[in-house]
Amino acid sequence: MSNLKFIDLFAGVGGFHFALRNLGNKCVFSSEINSSAQKVYQRNYGVLPHGDIKSIDPSEIPGFDILTAGFPCQTFSLCGKKDGFKDESRGTLFFDIAEILRLKRPQMLFLENVKGIVTHDKGNTIKTITGVLKELGYTIYTTVLNTYDFGLPQNRERWYCVGFLNPIAFEFPVGNRRGST
Repeated sequence: MSNLKFIDLFAGVGGFHFALRNLGNKCVFSSEINSSAQKVYQRNYGVLPHGDIKSIDPSEIPGFDILTAGFPCQTFSLCGKKDGFKDESRGTLFFDIAEILRLKRPQMLFLENVKGIVTHDKGNTIKTITGVLKELGYTIYTTVLNTYDFGLPQNRERWYCVGFLNPIAFEFPVGNRRGST
């Protein structure tokens, strides 16, 4: 998977950017609202991300093949208030992703969030998210993975969603507690 164009939404300091660039792909657009994270991203990748996703016109985003988004998790976290989609500032940002997918039709998407999103609102949140992605024509694969199982020195369980417009055979990697894959 190289020579593809990607966008990096809710980019943070650029974890998705780092991985996809190292695979030979090119970032054509990024968005991050946090000014400190923007500065780190700019220092690391030479580009200052656009700010708030809500102030970006999706039609002005250049064409791309892959959408990545680690959208805000506080409202879905087991530790938070669990307001979900009722939190209008953070909880509805998934729908901004969906609008970009609808308008731009990239071949692939990669989303990440806290594992609590799976059980949030008795599973209704994840049903909504996966339902919207399927309505948009994506074949999706989801799982919860723990970074510890892949050799990182922390237990960090995260929900991952990979989707394709043209269905392909896909399997998530399998890690183990010994830290090797």
